[in-house]
Amino acid sequence: MLYKNSNVLAKTAGPTIIAGPCSAESEEQMLKTAIGLKKLQGVTVFRAGIWKPRTRLGSFQGVGTIGLEWLKTVKQETGLLTSCEVANSSHVAEALKHEVDILIIGAHTTVNAFLVQEIAESLRGVDIPVMVKNPVHLQLQLWIGAVERFHHSGIRNIGAIHRGFATLDNAPYRNHPKWDQVLEFKKVLPEIPMYCDPSHIAGRRSLLRPVSQRALDLGYDGLVVESHYNPAKALSDPQHQLMPQELDMLLQTLRIEGIDVDGARKKVHLEELRKQIEHLDDELLDLLSRRSKVTSKLEKLQKAPATEAPQAAVHWDQVLESLLSKADSAGVDKEFVQTVFQEVRKHYAKTYLYKA
Repeated sequence: MLYKNSNVLAKTAGPTIIAGPCSAESEEQMLKTAIGLKKLQGVTVFRAGIWKPRTRLGSFQGVGTIGLEWLKTVKQETGLLTSCEVANSSHVAEALKHEVDILIIGAHTTVNAFLVQEIAESLRGVDIPVMVKNPVHLQLQLWIGAVERFHHSGIRNIGAIHRGFATLDNAPYRNHPKWDQVLEFKKVLPEIPMYCDPSHIAGRRSLLRPVSQRALDLGYDGLVVESHYNPAKALSDPQHQLMPQELDMLLQTLRIEGIDVDGARKKVHLEELRKQIEHLDDELLDLLSRRSKVTSKLEKLQKAPATEAPQAAVHWDQVLESLLSKADSAGVDKEFVQTVFQEVRKHYAKTYLYKA
């Protein structure tokens, strides 16, 4: 097994809720938020971003080590466990020094096997839970590999966080959930507790409930939700952070009893198959469009004055016979192939591509 049972990561009576601000901004902000979260049922871990991996140099990149002092104060004042993301071995050293309870490997770190290995090596001999977020882009093997690296370094209390993937078309999400990929992850590592980060998947408050409910329906062990006592003043991601009382309302609306996990997983597979069919239909339409353009060019050439002896026209029967001979190996019914290509021939007969 890749993890040991604990009341920190593995689900017990109900889902575990990890909550806190996207970024640590001040001790006052941390304490006000934590005190509000302490009152909520299910919230046992307080999280806050200490170091922020930002694209542009001038953007807010976190308060740094001082934020760990504030995390320590939160634990002393509320009794909540604490967690934060670490991106290199120096972050790990500082987090351990300040007695952070759970380390999180962020999506921008998971993509880099060298950084993951560096962090894993720095944790040899340390007994601390580690949670690994999926990589930014859809690279399932990187996610699985990161978990394996921490297991190999001796970490036995490991969890995974699903925060969605950057795809060409994320709408309506900030990061596409790609639920089927999580199911694939669980096939390989079924014993790893799985948490959902609806904040980074949704990107806006209106989608937090459906995303959270879908995760619970699929048997996730918990949620990682961003919460700020005053989101309007947040220095990062104000659009999806909830005030503690708003998070309380969200949690109360979620159904956790009588969930049909197998049914929910089957639904995910059906949705993915339907999407694949839609993509294939688009490809078929694109092929028909391209074929139409090619046959149009042929028609124009055939109507132009000949400069050399024309090649013999291909008989339609020969073309169809060749197609039907390939049908069996392609696993397609011959009658279906014949029907489709006869319709194609009828539609493009005016191009005189084939001799009648």
